[in-house]
Amino acid sequence: MTGKGTLRMIHVSVDQGESWNMAQLPPVGHEQFYSILAANDEMVFMHVDEPGDTGFGTIFVSDDRGTVYSKSLERHLYTTTGGDTDFTNVTSLRGVFISSVLAEDNSVQSVVSFDQGGEWVPLRKPTNTKCDATAKDPDKCSLHIHAAYSTAMRLNVPMLPLSEPNAVGLILAHGSVGDAISVMKPDVYVSDDGGYTWIKALDGPHHYAILDSGGLLVAVEHNPTQPINKIKFSTDEGQCWGVYTFAKEPIYFTGLASEPGARSMNVSIWGYRDNLLSQYWISITIDFRDLLTRDCDDKDYVQWLAHSDDISDPKDGCMLGYKERFLRLRKDSVCWNGRDYKVNTVPTPCLCTLDDFLCDFGYYRRENSSECVEQPDLKGKVLEFCLHGKEEQLQTSGYRKIPGDKCEGGNIPERKEIDLSKRCVSDLVGPELLIDSRSSRSVPIVITVIIITLLLSIAAGVLFVKKYVCGGRFLVHRYSVLQQHVEDNTVEGIDDPLETNHTQNGKIEFHDDSDEDLLE
Repeated sequence: MTGKGTLRMIHVSVDQGESWNMAQLPPVGHEQFYSILAANDEMVFMHVDEPGDTGFGTIFVSDDRGTVYSKSLERHLYTTTGGDTDFTNVTSLRGVFISSVLAEDNSVQSVVSFDQGGEWVPLRKPTNTKCDATAKDPDKCSLHIHAAYSTAMRLNVPMLPLSEPNAVGLILAHGSVGDAISVMKPDVYVSDDGGYTWIKALDGPHHYAILDSGGLLVAVEHNPTQPINKIKFSTDEGQCWGVYTFAKEPIYFTGLASEPGARSMNVSIWGYRDNLLSQYWISITIDFRDLLTRDCDDKDYVQWLAHSDDISDPKDGCMLGYKERFLRLRKDSVCWNGRDYKVNTVPTPCLCTLDDFLCDFGYYRRENSSECVEQPDLKGKVLEFCLHGKEEQLQTSGYRKIPGDKCEGGNIPERKEIDLSKRCVSDLVGPELLIDSRSSRSVPIVITVIIITLLLSIAAGVLFVKKYVCGGRFLVHRYSVLQQHVEDNTVEGIDDPLETNHTQNGKIEFHDDSDEDLLE
């Protein structure tokens, strides 16, 4: 608690709880929340809810110590009633995340980041599709991915997006092509390059699985009212599909299961048979090892450069400071990767550019620009924050390196943090002052009267620093980027929360209530 009404601030420890530092994030009221979307040894994705029942907030990404955060994505969809967010970590390619934003017209739209939240862009329209009725321009639209919010709204979406670390670049997802996510029946789309390009793979909703480290895809049509006896499979990452009849008598399908890790060649189909006299459950396991009878050898693999879209550009493929080349199975090779298959990669460092840096605290990127410019309300102000009980002054050129970025040389903007050697007391963590041992050693032994005088002077100085310098709280949010002065304002709710409806053109409109007026 900040001591300002019901506002709260989040604290971070990187030493197993021995010490805590307040994160550079806007404070939240009792109706708001923080949510850690993803975290690893390099950075944290943090969602900060907006005041009121808006159903959206802002994603911030941290530095490598989890303390100083930069704005990554505004109007990020995150419902307050159901707690649904479409934020998806694409595990098949580093740095790739997909999520949804709530547009100004209350429609839900998908965006993707290929550089760990540095920039978010719409997903490209698949080349083998047409824009649906939601598109204002029939020739210009993008792909929108159905995820947790769509399932919460009870759309016909049987599975969330799927990726596997050992199936490099491969993503399977339900989606629609238009200006926003549509309530119409979704189709299955596949990307083989980590989300840069997509193809429409299957018509209508399906249950799907990745087998043999991406060498085999399987799918079963989702149709709860009709029994099925066929399973679809692809050996070329979703471009062509074969059909296998797994039973003479159809079953009412209820689920598809495969061994975790996507290395198996077996898949189990669950369902039941229904007749006039009885109803009974059945499980059928299919071993596709009889299909892929040949083990893959060296000639079945080809070298692939990740994050590549322009081979004539010398910086092509540079992402987070280095290029990665993988050995991937050729699409025309019908063979078995096997359980011992390992992803082989050859990393090559790149020269540093502005794309390897996030905007520092107090700076932001204009739309379609890689240059970081200062927030207008922060120009000419000294940025200060407390760290390890000491007040620090931030001197920056507006950039900080993306955590995990391994670029070398090139253009490296200067960034400094200077210790002002001033003590800060946090009424959020603890009232104690940190004592500098070097200062204590330098104090000479004097007569008792002088010691008492010094102690009184120090006490007065501490009160002065706490009241007038630190303001009785951390200076970390003195100049908050998004919510300056929010701690001085009362958080007010919205009397009439947004309602979700699907419009005449089929768009999903935001509805932050998973129990009433659900989409059918």
